[in-house]
Amino acid sequence: MSYLLPPVLFILCIVSMIIGHILFPINFFIQVPYNLFGVLLILIGGWATLQGARLFKIKGTTEMTFNEPDLLVTEGLYKRTRNPMYLGFLIMLLGLAVVLGSLSPFIVVVGFFIITNLWYIRFEERMLEKKFGETYRAYKKSVRRWL
Repeated sequence: MSYLLPPVLFILCIVSMIIGHILFPINFFIQVPYNLFGVLLILIGGWATLQGARLFKIKGTTEMTFNEPDLLVTEGLYKRTRNPMYLGFLIMLLGLAVVLGSLSPFIVVVGFFIITNLWYIRFEERMLEKKFGETYRAYKKSVRRWL
């Protein structure tokens, strides 16, 4: 279980949201055309995720959660959020929940946030603090975890 990569969790969340929407729609509270706002959120989230990953590739460091990073990336979107890829995943899931328009997909979004915040990010923060020490602690103080 410790090697459930974030993109796999993201896909599992998408599948869970669609199944939950079909089997347990609970309440359709976002109607057409307002639910189409979710498409914009999906695009914004996809952009943030890709930009975060792109910067890792440019810098030549790993984007894999459980691998030790080669360097600390603090530019681009990383000036505004310490976790642009996770934030992008979260925004895309929120967008899908808005598109679907029922309550049950939002439960999955909250679950993704909790798992990411308590599991992936805490793991990464411990690893980064161990490797980069005071440099990471200073970055952590100046840049928020999410937004």
